[in-house]
Amino acid sequence: MNSNAAESFSPSEVKEISPLFLKELLRSQEEFQLIDVREISEREELSIGGEWIPFDEVMSRADEIARDMKVVFYCKMGLRSYILIQRLQEKFGFRNLYNLKGGVVSFMSK
Repeated sequence: MNSNAAESFSPSEVKEISPLFLKELLRSQEEFQLIDVREISEREELSIGGEWIPFDEVMSRADEIARDMKVVFYCKMGLRSYILIQRLQEKFGFRNLYNLKGGVVSFMSK
């Protein structure tokens, strides 16, 4: 029986990246999509960039999420984006989504 990563991937598993890895991605030439799922007031207070798709709209706007590159989701502390990734993977079969561990708070402190 062949058990490669694609076969053993569970939709409930969420891949995470560290704030330092995201900073490296931002400096690199690698193309990826960065999505902020926080509320507008949070984004106005502090933003690290990327596209803004509010938490409540992500599922209905799933067609705006790339499938051919890494997609990094972030929120304030990493919980809302984690939950969204689980939902997107379960409902739409995404395999290229990453959660920013610790969210924007952790990113700003590194």
